[in-house]
Amino acid sequence: AAQEPKPDGSGWGDVVAGVVYQPITDQTFWAEKSRGAWLQDARLRVSARSRLADSLVATGVPFFGHGDFAEWSRIFGAIGPEVAGIRRFGAASLDLAYVAQGRFDGFWESGLSEWDTAAGCLLVREAGGFVSDFRGRSAPIHADQVLAANDVLHSRLHKLLAGALR
Repeated sequence: AAQEPKPDGSGWGDVVAGVVYQPITDQTFWAEKSRGAWLQDARLRVSARSRLADSLVATGVPFFGHGDFAEWSRIFGAIGPEVAGIRRFGAASLDLAYVAQGRFDGFWESGLSEWDTAAGCLLVREAGGFVSDFRGRSAPIHADQVLAANDVLHSRLHKLLAGALR
């Protein structure tokens, strides 16, 4: 991912370009701020699904000794019964690319770093999706929590997630 510098020179600003490469399928997902998200030369759009019961979502599982497994379990327990299925591929960047493509309808994970999410979050936003932290705030590049989906599912997933974190 590439960031633009802040106008006042105090650091880095928005992500302006991002690439996620899937070597097994030789697929390149890429996005440029205000210019869209793409898979090779095909424009990407998030899914239009509106019912959680029809939705396939993805997440990551905390590594042993890292992250809050109890918190993850509560969230999984809240979201799992409401969706058609949950997948765990292992790379947040690719999960986010699949949300941008509409292959997954949503994604959530915590304990992430910038290199996990910067390109993928731009892909989702440029494909018409919403990305936030677990509190519903627009996720900055340094957020370690990400929730991504289309606008309708994002709202519904956020409600379940927030309920699990009370």
